[in-house]
Amino acid sequence: MEHSIYQTRKNRFGKISAWVFLGITAATGFALVLGYVVMLLWNWLMPEIFGLITVTYWQAVGIIIFAKLLLGSFGCHKSNNHEDRFHDRFKKKISKENLSQWKNYDRFWKEKGEQAYNDFLEQIDNDN
Repeated sequence: MEHSIYQTRKNRFGKISAWVFLGITAATGFALVLGYVVMLLWNWLMPEIFGLITVTYWQAVGIIIFAKLLLGSFGCHKSNNHEDRFHDRFKKKISKENLSQWKNYDRFWKEKGEQAYNDFLEQIDNDN
């Protein structure tokens, strides 16, 4: 019985190790390709448009790091500030409380809204 538990743990460790290795390899590959793409784009656009010099691969990697430091993260993360909490509460309030009010919107627009809008347009034309 212990032999099968040991084998299961060994297999699980092997799978986790393989995923970690694959993730590190993919991230490294992505970083290398990103540096190369930035170098190609810089050398194609910047000298022509702005008269700047061309850059090497490592200078392009430095540009990426510098841009990340200046502009913040490349990823989309949710901060925990007051404004985000307000928007979350607002969305919940709209979706729960006011949803029942919107079910008659189409009927209202067909009966009264379209005519009221046309009257408004006529009023604007008369004012001008």
